Amino acid sequence: MRRDRSRGFTLIELLVVVAVIGVLAGIAIYNYLLALQRAKQKRTMEDMRTIAQAWEARGSETHGYNAAGFNFPTAPVTADELDQLLVPTFARSLPKFDGWNRPYGYAMDQPIGGGLSASSYSIRSMGADAKFDGATYTQGATASFDCDIVYANGAFVTYPER
Repeated sequence: MRRDRSRGFTLIELLVVVAVIGVLAGIAIYNYLLALQRAKQKRTMEDMRTIAQAWEARGSETHGYNAAGFNFPTAPVTADELDQLLVPTFARSLPKFDGWNRPYGYAMDQPIGGGLSASSYSIRSMGADAKFDGATYTQGATASFDCDIVYANGAFVTYPER
């Protein structure tokens, strides 16, 4: 009795097909994870714009922000203090967390209730690495998912490249 060897696939052929599928799946997963990070950055940037618009609206009415350069201001503001200042008059509600589900950092150049009107404010997100990079930021776009995203005085100081 003779066996017909033309039926089926050889082990080598199956391994090649599995390897090709694995490479394609790896590329797809990498692109998916990259798209998730970009979506988190974009959501964070839009939420920061929302907060800043409310802060700017209040500032135009009260003639102070109580808008940053490259140094993050030194008077910290809590999310609850900001909520009391801006909600519901200037915004229906404020986002509490960035795209990575971490709280934003807020600051002004003068403390709330300190007697002097604040002339600058800043909002920042830690980015993907979950830590603030410091108080001094280089202005401009970056391709790093780990960098902080900083919004100050009506514009982004440091932000992800599009």
